[in-house]
Parts: sequence; C-alpha cells; structure tokens
Amino acid sequence: MAYANKTLSNAKTGQVIRFIQTKNDTDGELLEMEAAFSPYSAEPVAHYHPQQVEDFQVLSGRLAVRMNGKIHLFRAGDRFHIPSNTVHSMWNPTDGKTVVNWRVSPALDTEYFLETTTGLANDGKTNASGVPSILQLSLLINRFSTVFRLTKPGPAVQKLVVLLVAPLACLLGYKSTYAKYID
Repeated sequence: MAYANKTLSNAKTGQVIRFIQTKNDTDGELLEMEAAFSPYSAEPVAHYHPQQVEDFQVLSGRLAVRMNGKIHLFRAGDRFHIPSNTVHSMWNPTDGKTVVNWRVSPALDTEYFLETTTGLANDGKTNASGVPSILQLSLLINRFSTVFRLTKPGPAVQKLVVLLVAPLACLLGYKSTYAKYID
C-alpha cells in the first residue's frame, strides 16, 4: 500500500518514484509523487488516462514529453498539464538525472498500478523495457482501464485480447494485482 515517502525503484526502467501524498491522504482527490528519470531513459509506450489529469513541474534536469505526436522539451522550473484522454509518453533525453513533481487527479487506483508494474519488473516478470507478457498484460489492461490505457492496439483489439487471454492467464496463476507488491 502506498504511503507518504514510500519509494518504488524500477530495476528495468531506472525510474524511481517517491509518494508524497496518496489517495488515502487526500480522500482520493490526488496522488502526488516525485519521479526521477535516469539519464538517457527510453521512451515508454504511448498511453493515456481516460479519467485523470496530470500536472508536472520539472525540479531538475530536462524532460522530453511526446503529446499527441509532438515532442516538447521541458527544463527545471517548467510546469505542464496533461488533460485526460491525451496520448503521451515521457523520458529523459540527457546525460543527467531528471526529477519531476507529478500530480494525478483524481488518484483512483494509480498507486496500485505503479506498485504492481514496478514489482513485476523487479521480479523479472517483464521484458527489458518493463512490459509484462501478454498473459499478465491482459489482466492489467482489464483491472486498470480507468487509470491507464495503451494506444496500440486499438480499444476493440484490447477488449478482444482481454476476453480471450485473461481467463487463460487466471488459470495459469496470473493476477491483476499481487499482495506482495501493494502491501
């Protein structure tokens, strides 16, 4: 369970997240974190948040952000806003560490999503980019559809994959969340 000052360190992506305010601290209205991006971090898969907005302030370093296909470069002191349903990805394109303040509103289950995906990566249950297998991914897509959606494949294909693959994933012992990651 997330709590103030709990830190998640993703061994695959190098990202470190420290929770500042959790959904329990804010009655679900806000999740506030500090995120550190390693030098020359890879651009993650494009995604969007259907029911949440995100606000960022770059505290140090530089951050590249692709929003709706256009790349923006933000520097220390810059702030930016990502509306709900806006396709985006972000990474550190420089040789120094980048640190941002990151606010997600409303919080919903974002904490569990971050704890689960970081735990899977740290346990070697993802590829080198931190992406889980299709079996695990089918359960994550289904469980966290209100907080995180991939842009590819399209929504209809994702629903079909979940419908076909998720039952098999469950039979094989996969879960959408694991107590050891969120406790």
